Amino acid sequence: MGRVTVRRPVLRINADGTRQRPDTLAAEEPLELRVDSRPLTVTMRTPGSDVELAHGFLLTESVITGKTDVATARYCDSPGPDGRNTYNVLDVQLASGVAPPDASVERNFYTTSSCGVCGKAALDAVRLSTHHPPASDSLETTPETLTELPERLREAQRVFDSTGGLHAAGLFDSSGELLAVREDVGRHNAVDKVLGWALLQERVPLAGCMINVSGRASFELVQKAAMAGIPLLAAVSAPSSLAVELAEEQGMTLVGFLRGSSMNVYTGAERIRTAEAAVGH
Repeated sequence: MGRVTVRRPVLRINADGTRQRPDTLAAEEPLELRVDSRPLTVTMRTPGSDVELAHGFLLTESVITGKTDVATARYCDSPGPDGRNTYNVLDVQLASGVAPPDASVERNFYTTSSCGVCGKAALDAVRLSTHHPPASDSLETTPETLTELPERLREAQRVFDSTGGLHAAGLFDSSGELLAVREDVGRHNAVDKVLGWALLQERVPLAGCMINVSGRASFELVQKAAMAGIPLLAAVSAPSSLAVELAEEQGMTLVGFLRGSSMNVYTGAERIRTAEAAVGH
């Protein structure tokens, strides 16, 4: 398995002068994902939880819908300059009867750590239909519960403590209990890893669950949450206009700028029980 962190010497410059010191960096390496021995995509990711990443990616690309759709997932021999296996090629064999991914899933070039839909060949391939529509989900939560999510997520970010350079995605139940957290240089990879964990635990669709991400809320993250049946996505930063549009279309609750005791609720505010709403009833 590749390294999650890498130590590098740096020149530290501050008001007291300069000095050489070691620094810990978040590792970033390519992962080539193959399906039935055929190359599908290459994504830049932090090594670790690669099998979860593959399952989550295939779920959110509508290739699989459950754990039993995958027969095996194994690393292929991919030697590096030193002749050792880099563990950067993963082959997923689909179960008998599961249709292979169509051309819309393939990427024409590698997926960077900042973009999970880059390289799709057609605009129609960007929007996907979920097998687990979240619109009718009866999830209810409170502002107080939501404001606790970023801190709980941050406390669970073990690698971030040493690098300061990783995104995270945390899966929570409606009471704010943390179910799973994954870190990665790419926020979309962190989400795929969490969703892959849920798929392998046979918890998809994730009814009554919330996902909190450490960065902004992009279209692709809303789509990934919708593909897993998650009714609420909360981000510490801003959403994009297309993310809000998709969340509204899918009947999801989308929260942005979740910081301290404040937040912006862009869609699905009916799932959040505020004091004003209680008085109204």
